[in-house]
Amino acid sequence: KSALEEMSASVESGSTFSEALQKRPEIFSKLFVNMVKAGEAAGVMDVVLLRLADFYEKSHKIRAKVKSALIYPVIVVCAAIGVLFFLVLFIIPKFAEMFKDMDLALPTPTRILIGITNLMLQWYTWVVAAGVIAALVTLFIAISRTPAGRYRLDKIKLDFPLFGVLVQKVGIARFARTLGTLVSSGVPLLKALTIVRDVIGNEVISTAIANVSESIREGESIAGPLKQHKVFTPMVINMIDVGEETGRLDEMLIKIADTYDEDVD
Repeated sequence: KSALEEMSASVESGSTFSEALQKRPEIFSKLFVNMVKAGEAAGVMDVVLLRLADFYEKSHKIRAKVKSALIYPVIVVCAAIGVLFFLVLFIIPKFAEMFKDMDLALPTPTRILIGITNLMLQWYTWVVAAGVIAALVTLFIAISRTPAGRYRLDKIKLDFPLFGVLVQKVGIARFARTLGTLVSSGVPLLKALTIVRDVIGNEVISTAIANVSESIREGESIAGPLKQHKVFTPMVINMIDVGEETGRLDEMLIKIADTYDEDVD
């Protein structure tokens, strides 16, 4: 509400709509502002706003689906961990006492399990575990705040078995939909690539886009430089190539996004 009131006052005082949007970057992204700028310049604000609505609705829909798909496995894993801790801390010690009274020669796996249980019943084990977890979290935060660290973490996400493919497809879909929406709204290609690089949320893909931008400045096509990056599949590269040759790049990018969104579903 306060943002809309500020924007209304800005427009009444002579600012353009896009300039008013720029004053609240915590609400309106670079993508949003630049598309509105393009709409103002071309006189097609209604078309651009409808495209933005469609873009954000689809992005929200795919995020909501991924979150809802993960709820059940997360609950199952948490329940399994809870049961495991209950067994180790309360049930196994009773068996250990029983075996002790029987004076039996226990198998090695059983002795290891009882040893782990005895270790977990000591207070200092939990102190050490808490310290290790805190150190790992601190290290993760420190690494993720550096460009090289973020790149490495995003590379690990893409290389991760099973889930890496999901991350890759979500990234490609977001890249294609964002770039296609910007190009179709009249944003110049180089500027559109810069915006996509800033909003894509994956350093590996951002680096690839930065390299593509440099190649385009030197007169190359988009498809050529993309071939050097494994994150983009041959189908994506070929469709972009066809889109460039036929002058229908925006349509091809939206088609790529729709295809990969279906794959993620």
